[in-house]
Amino acid sequence: MDESQLLRGILEGCVLSIISQGETYGYQILAKLEENGFETLFEGTLYPVITRLENKGLVSCRKEKSPYGPMRKYYSITESGEKMLDDFKKSYYKISCAAEKILFGEVSE
Repeated sequence: MDESQLLRGILEGCVLSIISQGETYGYQILAKLEENGFETLFEGTLYPVITRLENKGLVSCRKEKSPYGPMRKYYSITESGEKMLDDFKKSYYKISCAAEKILFGEVSE
């Protein structure tokens, strides 16, 4: 199975969750994802997700000069983003519980 299809469905929620933990920038988000098992993600996958979240008004962005070179974008979650994250977590939990029952043999007869 192509994991990218499955990944696409949950990546926005995971990125939003990381941003909800405090203001952060792209490289930190990517590092956090990698630390938690998303080893095959690249910047070319992450930044379109962040852009979509920003365009939807779920995260805000501010630019600041980095101590290591060019301008850096720092992301924070918005009030709408907090609500979306809460809704995402509820939906994800419901769907993942149902799928686990079916996939791992706990289906009621």
